[in-house]
Amino acid sequence: MEFTDIIYQKHHRVPGAAWITINRPQAMNAFTGHTLEEMAQAVEDANNDPKIGVIVITGAGSRAFCAGGDVRWLAQIQREGEWGRQRFDPHAGIENILKPVIARVDGYAVGGGNHLAYFCDFTIACAEHARFGQIGPRVGSPAAGYIVSYLTWVVGAKKAREIWMLTRQYDAQEAYRIGLINSVVPHEKLDEEVDRWCEELMTKSPSCLRILKASFRDLYEPLRQRSRRDWVQEFAPDFFRSGEADEGKDAFLEKRQPDFRRYPRLPGRYAPPAQ
Repeated sequence: MEFTDIIYQKHHRVPGAAWITINRPQAMNAFTGHTLEEMAQAVEDANNDPKIGVIVITGAGSRAFCAGGDVRWLAQIQREGEWGRQRFDPHAGIENILKPVIARVDGYAVGGGNHLAYFCDFTIACAEHARFGQIGPRVGSPAAGYIVSYLTWVVGAKKAREIWMLTRQYDAQEAYRIGLINSVVPHEKLDEEVDRWCEELMTKSPSCLRILKASFRDLYEPLRQRSRRDWVQEFAPDFFRSGEADEGKDAFLEKRQPDFRRYPRLPGRYAPPAQ
């Protein structure tokens, strides 16, 4: 299997461990649809290999684990009217396979990189470099549905709303304190700690781990019924026509603060999906 956006290594460092490294350091390991497709292929290959028992997701270098979706790619699919129509999996299949997945975070895990990390079964972070946070409302990127609400099971409802709505960033120690990650270690101990977790998981009953992961996965299945596009069309139907989405992405590319104050704070009322 040949890849351009990722590095895929089986039995890397620990027998039975497969490592998937997002290899776009020039873009802080931000992903495009192509990146996610390659990651999904590697995840599926590891899932189908009976000698692989654990998967590690990481990013190249120490600057970023993953900075989320590549802004230029997101702007392109928005211009082409394809936002929300594409059926790529934002978590590259890690939710649906029943082998444990570890996020190895060295650097920024922000936006899609943050929720990629918190959807992994475990997150191990570098004390010096790791930072976590969401950026959606800051750049006009409308994440919605289970991707958002799942975080309430990770850190609780109050902290989840703070993370998503205020777009603050958290260092590794604070992320550990609020339950966003499982372990924080010095940079020189990061790989050693990941190896230790991989080795420990490889000593456990694979059938029991499979049953456990399926049980946890079933918790949020009802939340997956509506797509991001459904949420936007129902609760902010003029979002892409109003210029609000463009303002966020343009400001990011122009290295300035976006001006969202000029957009009206319209009334809204939640309605549950039709049964």
